[in-house]
Amino acid sequence: MKRISAVAVASIILTVGAVQAGTIERACINSQRSASPGVCSCIQQVADMKLSRSDQKMAAKFFKDPHLAQETRQSSNRSKEKFWLRYKEWGQTAAQTCSS
Repeated sequence: MKRISAVAVASIILTVGAVQAGTIERACINSQRSASPGVCSCIQQVADMKLSRSDQKMAAKFFKDPHLAQETRQSSNRSKEKFWLRYKEWGQTAAQTCSS
């Protein structure tokens, strides 16, 4: 009677996974880069430890617009300079943690 098809279960699991994915993980998965979903998940976990939500939103934009990263890095705006230091630390930690 209460049989759920395998397709229905799979779509529920995929929907829940997409909802739970963080901002950076979604940007990573949707980017043109060839990172695996596992790597994208790992860098999101590091972001959750190292970056605020607003920092994560800003960092996620870099996946779509790498030039924005360059503009942010070169900015003389104090808040962008501070963000860049946090972003750089996150990137180094993610590279060490997620490269295996």
